[in-house]
Amino acid sequence: MLTKRTTAALSVALVLAVGACSGDKTGASPAASAGGASAPAASAGASESAGASASGGAPSAAADISGTLKVDSKYGCKPIPCTPGEGGADEIGTTRVDIFAKMYPDVALEFSEKDFDPATFLTSVASGDPPDVVRISRDIFGTYVAEGALEPLGDCISKFGIDMSQYREPAVAAVTVDDQVYGIPEFYDSRILMINDSVVEDAGLTTADVDTADWAKLTDVAKKMSKTEDGKLTRIGFDPKLPEFLPLWAKANGASIISDDGKTSQLEDPKVIEALQYAVSLVTEQAPGPEFTDFKTNGPGGKDFFGADNQFAADTLGAMPMEQWYLNVLANNTPDEKISFAPFKDKQGNAISLSGGSALAIPASAKSKDAACEYIRVLTLPDTWYAAAKVRADKRAADGEAFTGVYSGNKLADEKIFGELVTEETAGAYYPGVQLTLETADTAFSLPPNAAAEEFTRIWQAAVQKVLNDGADAAQTLTQADQEAQSAIDAAQQ
Repeated sequence: MLTKRTTAALSVALVLAVGACSGDKTGASPAASAGGASAPAASAGASESAGASASGGAPSAAADISGTLKVDSKYGCKPIPCTPGEGGADEIGTTRVDIFAKMYPDVALEFSEKDFDPATFLTSVASGDPPDVVRISRDIFGTYVAEGALEPLGDCISKFGIDMSQYREPAVAAVTVDDQVYGIPEFYDSRILMINDSVVEDAGLTTADVDTADWAKLTDVAKKMSKTEDGKLTRIGFDPKLPEFLPLWAKANGASIISDDGKTSQLEDPKVIEALQYAVSLVTEQAPGPEFTDFKTNGPGGKDFFGADNQFAADTLGAMPMEQWYLNVLANNTPDEKISFAPFKDKQGNAISLSGGSALAIPASAKSKDAACEYIRVLTLPDTWYAAAKVRADKRAADGEAFTGVYSGNKLADEKIFGELVTEETAGAYYPGVQLTLETADTAFSLPPNAAAEEFTRIWQAAVQKVLNDGADAAQTLTQADQEAQSAIDAAQQ
Protein backbone atom coordinates (compact mmCIF):
# COMPACT_ATOMS: atom_id res chain seq x y z
CA MET A 1 0.00 0.00 0.00
CA LEU A 2 1.28 3.45 -0.88
CA THR A 3 1.63 6.19 1.68
CA LYS A 4 -0.45 9.36 1.81
CA ARG A 5 2.29 11.09 -0.16
CA THR A 6 1.44 9.23 -3.37
CA THR A 7 -0.47 12.12 -4.97
CA ALA A 8 2.39 14.54 -4.31
CA ALA A 9 4.92 12.00 -5.50
CA LEU A 10 2.97 11.50 -8.71
CA SER A 11 3.01 15.24 -9.33
CA VAL A 12 6.76 15.40 -8.80
CA ALA A 13 7.25 12.34 -11.00
CA LEU A 14 5.33 13.99 -13.82
CA VAL A 15 7.48 17.10 -13.61
CA LEU A 16 10.65 15.06 -13.58
CA ALA A 17 9.52 12.93 -16.50
CA VAL A 18 8.90 16.04 -18.59
CA GLY A 19 12.21 17.58 -17.50
CA ALA A 20 14.13 14.46 -18.44
CA CYS A 21 13.06 14.89 -22.05
CA SER A 22 14.77 18.29 -22.30
CA GLY A 23 18.05 17.42 -20.61
CA ASP A 24 21.57 18.49 -21.54
CA LYS A 25 22.68 16.97 -24.84
CA THR A 26 25.96 16.05 -23.21
CA GLY A 27 24.26 13.74 -20.71
CA ALA A 28 24.20 9.97 -21.08
CA SER A 29 21.62 8.57 -23.41
CA PRO A 30 19.42 5.84 -21.95
CA ALA A 31 21.10 3.23 -24.13
CA ALA A 32 24.54 4.41 -23.17
CA SER A 33 23.76 4.46 -19.49
CA ALA A 34 22.50 0.92 -19.78
CA GLY A 35 25.76 -0.47 -21.01
CA GLY A 36 26.58 1.12 -24.34
CA ALA A 37 24.98 2.09 -27.62
CA SER A 38 22.15 -0.04 -28.91
CA ALA A 39 22.75 -2.61 -31.60
CA PRO A 40 20.61 -5.22 -33.37
CA ALA A 41 19.57 -8.02 -31.08
CA ALA A 42 21.38 -11.33 -30.86
CA SER A 43 19.98 -14.42 -32.46
CA ALA A 44 18.10 -16.87 -30.32
CA GLY A 45 20.72 -19.49 -31.08
CA ALA A 46 23.51 -17.42 -29.62
CA SER A 47 21.80 -17.06 -26.28
CA GLU A 48 20.67 -20.68 -26.25
CA SER A 49 24.25 -21.90 -26.45
CA ALA A 50 25.02 -19.97 -23.29
CA GLY A 51 21.94 -21.06 -21.38
CA ALA A 52 23.36 -24.16 -19.78
CA SER A 53 26.12 -22.37 -17.92
CA ALA A 54 24.19 -19.15 -17.35
CA SER A 55 22.06 -20.62 -14.60
CA GLY A 56 25.02 -20.68 -12.24
CA GLY A 57 24.16 -24.25 -11.32
CA ALA A 58 20.80 -25.98 -11.10
CA PRO A 59 17.80 -23.66 -11.37
CA SER A 60 16.22 -22.85 -8.03
CA ALA A 61 13.67 -25.43 -6.92
CA ALA A 62 12.35 -23.26 -4.09
CA ALA A 63 9.15 -22.40 -5.94
CA ASP A 64 7.04 -23.13 -8.97
CA ILE A 65 8.30 -20.70 -11.59
CA SER A 66 5.39 -20.46 -14.02
CA GLY A 67 2.53 -18.22 -15.07
CA THR A 68 2.77 -14.68 -16.42
CA LEU A 69 5.64 -12.35 -15.55
CA LYS A 70 5.13 -8.67 -16.33
CA VAL A 71 8.40 -6.78 -16.81
CA ASP A 72 8.56 -2.99 -16.99
CA SER A 73 11.17 -2.66 -19.74
CA LYS A 74 11.71 -3.18 -23.46
CA TYR A 75 12.18 -6.40 -25.39
CA GLY A 76 10.74 -5.65 -28.80
CA CYS A 77 8.88 -8.71 -30.14
CA LYS A 78 6.94 -11.81 -29.15
CA PRO A 79 6.72 -14.67 -28.54
CA ILE A 80 10.06 -14.75 -26.77
CA PRO A 81 12.75 -15.48 -27.85
CA CYS A 82 12.56 -13.65 -31.15
CA THR A 83 14.44 -10.98 -33.04
CA PRO A 84 13.45 -7.47 -31.93
CA GLY A 85 13.31 -4.70 -34.46
CA GLU A 86 14.15 -1.03 -34.15
CA GLY A 87 13.17 0.40 -30.78
CA GLY A 88 13.56 -2.86 -28.91
CA ALA A 89 16.15 -3.83 -26.33
CA ASP A 90 19.74 -4.30 -27.43
CA GLU A 91 21.56 -7.63 -27.38
CA ILE A 92 22.69 -7.19 -23.78
CA GLY A 93 19.06 -7.15 -22.73
CA THR A 94 17.63 -9.72 -25.10
CA THR A 95 20.36 -12.31 -24.62
CA ARG A 96 19.83 -12.35 -20.86
CA VAL A 97 16.06 -12.49 -21.22
CA ASP A 98 16.35 -15.33 -23.74
CA ILE A 99 18.42 -17.34 -21.27
CA PHE A 100 15.70 -17.04 -18.64
CA ALA A 101 13.00 -17.82 -21.20
CA LYS A 102 14.72 -21.04 -22.23
CA MET A 103 15.21 -22.09 -18.61
CA TYR A 104 11.54 -21.45 -17.80
CA PRO A 105 9.38 -22.09 -20.90
CA ASP A 106 6.26 -22.17 -18.71
CA VAL A 107 6.68 -18.49 -17.85
CA ALA A 108 4.87 -16.12 -20.21
CA LEU A 109 6.95 -12.95 -20.34
CA GLU A 110 5.14 -9.68 -20.99
CA PHE A 111 7.10 -6.45 -21.49
CA SER A 112 5.85 -2.88 -21.20
CA GLU A 113 8.07 -1.98 -24.19
CA LYS A 114 9.03 1.33 -22.62
CA ASP A 115 11.58 2.72 -20.23
CA PHE A 116 10.78 3.37 -16.59
CA ASP A 117 8.35 6.23 -16.07
CA PRO A 118 7.86 7.43 -12.46
CA ALA A 119 4.26 8.56 -12.84
CA THR A 120 3.13 5.46 -14.73
CA PHE A 121 4.82 3.18 -12.22
CA LEU A 122 3.31 4.81 -9.14
CA THR A 123 -0.09 4.85 -10.79
CA SER A 124 0.15 1.12 -11.51
CA VAL A 125 1.17 0.43 -7.91
CA ALA A 126 -1.66 2.58 -6.54
CA SER A 127 -4.19 0.75 -8.74
CA GLY A 128 -2.98 -2.64 -7.56
CA ASP A 129 -1.77 -3.69 -11.01
CA PRO A 130 2.00 -3.09 -11.08
CA PRO A 131 4.58 -4.96 -13.15
CA ASP A 132 6.30 -7.89 -11.45
CA VAL A 133 9.80 -6.59 -12.21
CA VAL A 134 10.93 -2.99 -12.62
CA ARG A 135 14.26 -1.43 -13.55
CA ILE A 136 14.99 1.78 -11.62
CA SER A 137 18.03 4.04 -11.61
CA ARG A 138 19.75 3.62 -8.26
CA ASP A 139 20.05 7.36 -7.66
CA ILE A 140 16.26 7.68 -7.28
CA PHE A 141 15.63 4.32 -5.63
CA GLY A 142 14.93 5.72 -2.17
CA THR A 143 11.83 7.54 -3.38
CA TYR A 144 10.02 4.30 -4.19
CA VAL A 145 11.15 2.52 -1.04
CA ALA A 146 9.71 5.40 1.00
CA GLU A 147 6.46 5.17 -0.96
CA GLY A 148 6.13 1.53 0.03
CA ALA A 149 6.14 0.66 -3.67
CA LEU A 150 8.99 -1.86 -3.54
CA GLU A 151 9.31 -5.25 -1.88
CA PRO A 152 12.21 -5.82 0.53
CA LEU A 153 14.19 -8.69 -0.99
CA GLY A 154 15.37 -10.51 2.12
CA ASP A 155 13.11 -13.50 1.50
CA CYS A 156 13.90 -13.51 -2.21
CA ILE A 157 17.64 -13.45 -1.55
CA SER A 158 17.39 -16.25 0.99
CA LYS A 159 14.87 -18.43 -0.85
CA PHE A 160 16.68 -18.30 -4.18
CA GLY A 161 20.23 -18.32 -2.84
CA ILE A 162 21.32 -14.98 -4.28
CA ASP A 163 24.93 -14.31 -3.24
CA MET A 164 25.02 -10.58 -2.52
CA SER A 165 28.82 -10.60 -2.16
CA GLN A 166 29.15 -10.92 -5.94
CA TYR A 167 27.78 -7.40 -6.45
CA ARG A 168 29.79 -4.20 -6.12
CA GLU A 169 29.37 -2.67 -2.67
CA PRO A 170 28.53 0.90 -3.81
CA ALA A 171 25.72 -0.50 -5.95
CA VAL A 172 24.31 -2.59 -3.11
CA ALA A 173 24.56 0.35 -0.70
CA ALA A 174 22.46 2.48 -3.07
CA VAL A 175 19.53 0.03 -2.81
CA THR A 176 19.78 -0.74 0.91
CA VAL A 177 17.47 1.09 3.32
CA ASP A 178 17.50 0.41 7.08
CA ASP A 179 19.61 -2.70 6.46
CA GLN A 180 17.10 -4.14 4.00
CA VAL A 181 17.98 -4.71 0.34
CA TYR A 182 15.30 -3.57 -2.11
CA GLY A 183 17.03 -4.10 -5.45
CA ILE A 184 19.62 -6.24 -7.23
CA PRO A 185 22.33 -4.19 -9.00
CA GLU A 186 22.32 -4.38 -12.77
CA PHE A 187 24.51 -1.96 -14.79
CA TYR A 188 27.34 -0.01 -13.17
CA ASP A 189 28.76 3.37 -14.15
CA SER A 190 31.86 5.07 -12.77
CA ARG A 191 33.84 8.20 -13.68
CA ILE A 192 37.42 8.78 -14.83
CA LEU A 193 39.28 11.73 -16.36
CA MET A 194 39.54 11.82 -20.15
CA ILE A 195 42.37 14.04 -21.39
CA ASN A 196 42.94 15.37 -24.91
CA ASP A 197 46.65 14.84 -25.62
CA SER A 198 46.84 17.34 -28.49
CA VAL A 199 45.32 20.12 -26.39
CA VAL A 200 47.66 19.35 -23.50
CA GLU A 201 50.65 19.47 -25.84
CA ASP A 202 49.45 22.69 -27.46
CA ALA A 203 49.28 24.28 -24.00
CA GLY A 204 52.86 23.24 -23.23
CA LEU A 205 51.75 20.79 -20.54
CA THR A 206 51.82 17.08 -19.85
CA THR A 207 48.92 14.79 -19.06
CA ALA A 208 50.28 14.47 -15.51
CA ASP A 209 49.55 18.17 -15.03
CA VAL A 210 45.81 17.45 -15.25
CA ASP A 211 45.38 16.45 -11.62
CA THR A 212 42.25 17.06 -9.56
CA ALA A 213 44.19 16.60 -6.31
CA ASP A 214 45.84 20.00 -6.70
CA TRP A 215 43.05 22.55 -7.06
CA ALA A 216 45.28 25.60 -7.43
CA LYS A 217 47.32 23.93 -10.16
CA LEU A 218 44.22 22.60 -11.92
CA THR A 219 42.87 26.15 -12.17
CA ASP A 220 46.08 27.24 -13.89
CA VAL A 221 46.07 24.18 -16.16
CA ALA A 222 42.44 24.76 -17.16
CA LYS A 223 43.21 28.37 -18.08
CA LYS A 224 46.27 27.38 -20.11
CA MET A 225 44.34 24.78 -22.09
CA SER A 226 41.39 27.12 -22.64
CA LYS A 227 41.25 29.42 -25.65
CA THR A 228 39.29 32.53 -26.58
CA GLU A 229 39.15 34.49 -29.82
CA ASP A 230 37.74 37.99 -30.04
CA GLY A 231 36.54 37.63 -26.47
CA LYS A 232 34.61 34.43 -27.19
CA LEU A 233 35.40 30.96 -25.88
CA THR A 234 36.75 28.66 -28.61
CA ARG A 235 38.17 25.86 -26.49
CA ILE A 236 37.27 24.54 -23.04
CA GLY A 237 40.36 23.77 -21.02
CA PHE A 238 38.69 21.69 -18.30
CA ASP A 239 35.01 20.92 -17.92
CA PRO A 240 34.07 20.15 -14.26
CA LYS A 241 30.71 18.73 -15.47
CA LEU A 242 28.30 20.84 -13.48
CA PRO A 243 25.72 20.48 -12.14
CA GLU A 244 25.69 16.69 -12.18
CA PHE A 245 29.18 16.10 -10.75
CA LEU A 246 28.85 18.31 -7.63
CA PRO A 247 28.77 15.18 -5.38
CA LEU A 248 32.14 14.15 -6.81
CA TRP A 249 33.73 17.56 -6.17
CA ALA A 250 32.27 17.61 -2.66
CA LYS A 251 33.68 14.15 -1.94
CA ALA A 252 37.07 15.29 -3.23
CA ASN A 253 36.89 18.03 -0.61
CA GLY A 254 36.07 15.55 2.16
CA ALA A 255 32.31 16.11 2.26
CA SER A 256 29.03 14.59 1.15
CA ILE A 257 25.92 16.44 0.06
CA ILE A 258 23.76 14.12 2.20
CA SER A 259 24.31 12.10 5.37
CA ASP A 260 25.24 8.43 5.18
CA ASP A 261 21.76 7.39 6.30
CA GLY A 262 20.11 9.55 3.63
CA LYS A 263 18.07 11.47 6.18
CA THR A 264 19.93 14.77 6.50
CA SER A 265 20.77 17.21 3.72
CA GLN A 266 24.33 18.53 4.00
CA LEU A 267 24.27 21.07 1.20
CA GLU A 268 25.21 23.87 3.60
CA ASP A 269 28.35 22.04 4.77
CA PRO A 270 31.22 24.56 4.36
CA LYS A 271 33.20 21.94 2.43
CA VAL A 272 30.33 21.41 -0.01
CA ILE A 273 30.06 25.17 -0.48
CA GLU A 274 33.81 25.39 -1.04
CA ALA A 275 33.66 22.57 -3.57
CA LEU A 276 30.91 24.31 -5.53
CA GLN A 277 32.72 27.63 -5.43
CA TYR A 278 35.84 25.98 -6.77
CA ALA A 279 34.14 23.95 -9.50
CA VAL A 280 32.24 27.04 -10.67
CA SER A 281 35.48 29.02 -10.69
CA LEU A 282 36.98 26.47 -13.08
CA VAL A 283 34.23 27.49 -15.48
CA THR A 284 34.20 31.24 -14.90
CA GLU A 285 37.99 31.53 -15.22
CA GLN A 286 37.42 30.41 -18.81
CA ALA A 287 34.12 32.13 -19.68
CA PRO A 288 30.86 33.28 -18.07
CA GLY A 289 28.71 30.32 -17.06
CA PRO A 290 26.01 30.70 -19.74
CA GLU A 291 28.60 31.16 -22.50
CA PHE A 292 30.56 28.12 -21.28
CA THR A 293 27.42 25.96 -21.16
CA ASP A 294 26.24 27.10 -24.58
CA PHE A 295 29.65 26.48 -26.15
CA LYS A 296 30.03 22.96 -24.78
CA THR A 297 26.50 22.10 -25.91
CA ASN A 298 26.22 23.90 -29.24
CA GLY A 299 29.79 24.73 -30.21
CA PRO A 300 32.14 22.70 -32.42
CA GLY A 301 32.31 19.18 -31.03
CA GLY A 302 29.48 19.72 -28.58
CA LYS A 303 26.79 19.31 -31.21
CA ASP A 304 28.23 15.93 -32.16
CA PHE A 305 29.01 14.64 -28.68
CA PHE A 306 28.07 11.09 -29.70
CA GLY A 307 29.60 11.26 -33.16
CA ALA A 308 32.86 11.51 -35.07
CA ASP A 309 33.10 15.31 -34.74
CA ASN A 310 33.07 15.27 -30.93
CA GLN A 311 34.95 17.69 -28.68
CA PHE A 312 38.12 15.61 -28.66
CA ALA A 313 38.21 15.34 -32.44
CA ALA A 314 37.45 19.06 -32.81
CA ASP A 315 40.04 19.96 -30.12
CA THR A 316 37.46 22.10 -28.36
CA LEU A 317 38.02 20.36 -25.02
CA GLY A 318 41.14 19.73 -22.97
CA ALA A 319 39.84 17.36 -20.29
CA MET A 320 36.78 16.32 -18.31
CA PRO A 321 35.58 13.69 -15.86
CA MET A 322 33.16 11.35 -17.61
CA GLU A 323 31.29 8.06 -17.26
CA GLN A 324 33.15 5.06 -18.67
CA TRP A 325 30.51 4.27 -21.30
CA TYR A 326 31.84 7.21 -23.33
CA LEU A 327 34.93 5.11 -24.07
CA ASN A 328 32.81 3.03 -26.43
CA VAL A 329 31.48 6.15 -28.16
CA LEU A 330 35.00 7.44 -28.75
CA ALA A 331 36.49 4.08 -29.70
CA ASN A 332 33.95 3.59 -32.48
CA ASN A 333 33.77 7.17 -33.76
CA THR A 334 37.31 8.48 -33.25
CA PRO A 335 39.49 5.36 -32.85
CA ASP A 336 42.73 7.16 -33.66
CA GLU A 337 42.22 10.17 -31.39
CA LYS A 338 45.03 10.55 -28.86
CA ILE A 339 43.39 10.53 -25.44
CA SER A 340 44.94 9.80 -22.05
CA PHE A 341 43.17 8.69 -18.90
CA ALA A 342 43.63 9.42 -15.23
CA PRO A 343 41.67 8.79 -12.05
CA PHE A 344 39.65 11.58 -10.48
CA LYS A 345 41.45 12.25 -7.19
CA ASP A 346 40.48 13.83 -3.90
CA LYS A 347 42.65 16.57 -2.38
CA GLN A 348 44.74 13.93 -0.59
CA GLY A 349 45.58 12.28 -3.90
CA ASN A 350 43.34 9.24 -3.49
CA ALA A 351 41.49 7.94 -6.53
CA ILE A 352 37.72 8.35 -6.16
CA SER A 353 34.74 7.91 -8.43
CA LEU A 354 30.98 8.39 -8.41
CA SER A 355 28.90 5.29 -9.03
CA GLY A 356 25.64 5.13 -10.92
CA GLY A 357 23.50 2.61 -12.76
CA SER A 358 20.29 0.65 -12.53
CA ALA A 359 18.83 -2.03 -10.29
CA LEU A 360 16.09 -4.60 -10.74
CA ALA A 361 13.33 -4.59 -8.14
CA ILE A 362 9.99 -6.22 -7.33
CA PRO A 363 6.94 -4.05 -6.58
CA ALA A 364 5.39 -4.75 -3.19
CA SER A 365 2.04 -5.67 -4.74
CA ALA A 366 3.47 -7.77 -7.58
CA LYS A 367 1.50 -10.92 -8.32
CA SER A 368 4.37 -13.22 -9.41
CA LYS A 369 7.07 -12.56 -6.84
CA ASP A 370 8.77 -15.95 -7.03
CA ALA A 371 9.10 -15.81 -10.80
CA ALA A 372 10.25 -12.19 -10.50
CA CYS A 373 12.96 -13.12 -8.02
CA GLU A 374 14.24 -15.94 -10.20
CA TYR A 375 14.17 -13.63 -13.24
CA ILE A 376 16.28 -11.07 -11.41
CA ARG A 377 18.67 -13.74 -10.16
CA VAL A 378 19.22 -15.23 -13.60
CA LEU A 379 19.62 -11.89 -15.39
CA THR A 380 22.38 -10.78 -13.02
CA LEU A 381 24.40 -14.01 -12.82
CA PRO A 382 28.06 -13.86 -13.97
CA ASP A 383 27.55 -16.39 -16.77
CA THR A 384 24.42 -14.61 -18.00
CA TRP A 385 26.30 -11.32 -18.22
CA TYR A 386 29.18 -13.06 -19.95
CA ALA A 387 26.88 -14.68 -22.52
CA ALA A 388 25.38 -11.30 -23.39
CA ALA A 389 28.79 -9.62 -23.56
CA LYS A 390 30.04 -12.42 -25.83
CA VAL A 391 27.18 -11.81 -28.25
CA ARG A 392 28.02 -8.11 -28.36
CA ALA A 393 31.76 -8.75 -28.68
CA ASP A 394 31.23 -11.16 -31.57
CA LYS A 395 28.89 -8.76 -33.33
CA ARG A 396 31.28 -5.84 -32.92
CA ALA A 397 34.13 -7.97 -34.29
CA ALA A 398 32.03 -9.04 -37.28
CA ASP A 399 31.13 -5.41 -37.99
CA GLY A 400 34.73 -4.23 -37.59
CA GLU A 401 33.82 -2.14 -34.55
CA ALA A 402 35.56 -1.66 -31.21
CA PHE A 403 34.42 -3.42 -28.06
CA THR A 404 35.29 -1.78 -24.74
CA GLY A 405 33.20 -4.04 -22.54
CA VAL A 406 29.94 -4.24 -20.65
CA TYR A 407 30.09 -2.91 -17.10
CA SER A 408 27.81 -4.71 -14.69
CA GLY A 409 27.23 -4.42 -10.97
CA ASN A 410 28.49 -8.00 -10.64
CA LYS A 411 32.21 -8.20 -9.85
CA LEU A 412 32.51 -11.83 -10.93
CA ALA A 413 30.84 -11.07 -14.25
CA ASP A 414 33.23 -8.20 -14.95
CA GLU A 415 36.24 -10.34 -14.08
CA LYS A 416 35.21 -12.84 -16.75
CA ILE A 417 34.13 -10.27 -19.36
CA PHE A 418 37.26 -8.16 -19.08
CA GLY A 419 39.52 -11.15 -18.55
CA GLU A 420 38.42 -12.94 -21.72
CA LEU A 421 36.53 -10.65 -24.10
CA VAL A 422 38.07 -7.19 -23.80
CA THR A 423 41.64 -6.83 -25.04
CA GLU A 424 43.92 -4.17 -26.45
CA GLU A 425 42.86 -5.43 -29.87
CA THR A 426 39.12 -5.04 -29.21
CA ALA A 427 39.37 -1.69 -27.41
CA GLY A 428 42.21 -0.16 -29.40
CA ALA A 429 43.71 3.06 -28.06
CA TYR A 430 41.02 3.16 -25.38
CA TYR A 431 42.19 0.00 -23.62
CA PRO A 432 44.08 2.01 -20.95
CA GLY A 433 40.82 3.77 -20.16
CA VAL A 434 39.09 0.41 -19.75
CA GLN A 435 41.82 -0.81 -17.40
CA LEU A 436 41.66 2.38 -15.34
CA THR A 437 37.89 2.10 -15.06
CA LEU A 438 38.21 -1.40 -13.64
CA GLU A 439 40.93 -0.29 -11.23
CA THR A 440 38.83 2.56 -9.85
CA ALA A 441 35.39 0.87 -9.88
CA ASP A 442 35.67 -0.25 -6.27
CA THR A 443 36.87 3.17 -5.10
CA ALA A 444 33.56 4.63 -6.23
CA PHE A 445 30.91 5.90 -3.86
CA SER A 446 27.18 6.21 -4.35
CA LEU A 447 24.79 8.66 -2.79
CA PRO A 448 22.77 6.88 -0.09
CA PRO A 449 19.10 6.28 -0.84
CA ASN A 450 16.82 8.94 0.55
CA ALA A 451 13.05 9.22 0.70
CA ALA A 452 12.97 12.37 -1.45
CA ALA A 453 15.68 11.30 -3.90
CA GLU A 454 14.18 12.85 -7.03
CA GLU A 455 13.22 16.11 -5.32
CA PHE A 456 16.58 16.28 -3.55
CA THR A 457 18.39 15.95 -6.88
CA ARG A 458 16.23 18.61 -8.49
CA ILE A 459 16.90 21.04 -5.62
CA TRP A 460 20.68 20.73 -5.51
CA GLN A 461 21.09 20.76 -9.27
CA ALA A 462 18.93 23.89 -9.55
CA ALA A 463 21.10 25.53 -6.89
CA VAL A 464 24.26 24.71 -8.82
CA GLN A 465 22.77 26.13 -12.02
CA LYS A 466 21.83 29.32 -10.17
CA VAL A 467 25.39 29.82 -8.96
CA LEU A 468 26.92 28.84 -12.31
CA ASN A 469 24.65 30.72 -14.69
CA ASP A 470 23.21 33.55 -12.58
CA GLY A 471 26.28 34.35 -10.49
CA ALA A 472 24.41 33.74 -7.24
CA ASP A 473 26.36 33.48 -4.00
CA ALA A 474 27.25 29.82 -3.40
CA ALA A 475 26.90 29.94 0.39
CA GLN A 476 23.52 31.65 0.37
CA THR A 477 22.19 29.53 -2.46
CA LEU A 478 23.24 26.21 -0.95
CA THR A 479 21.97 27.23 2.47
CA GLN A 480 18.56 27.94 0.99
CA ALA A 481 18.69 24.73 -1.03
CA ASP A 482 19.64 22.81 2.11
CA GLN A 483 16.50 24.04 3.88
CA GLU A 484 14.31 23.10 0.93
CA ALA A 485 15.96 19.71 0.60
CA GLN A 486 15.61 18.92 4.30
CA SER A 487 11.94 19.86 4.22
CA ALA A 488 11.44 17.52 1.26
CA ILE A 489 13.27 14.68 3.00
CA ASP A 490 11.36 15.18 6.25
CA ALA A 491 8.02 15.25 4.43
CA ALA A 492 8.88 12.10 2.50
CA GLN A 493 9.72 10.24 5.69
CA GLN A 494 6.34 10.93 7.33
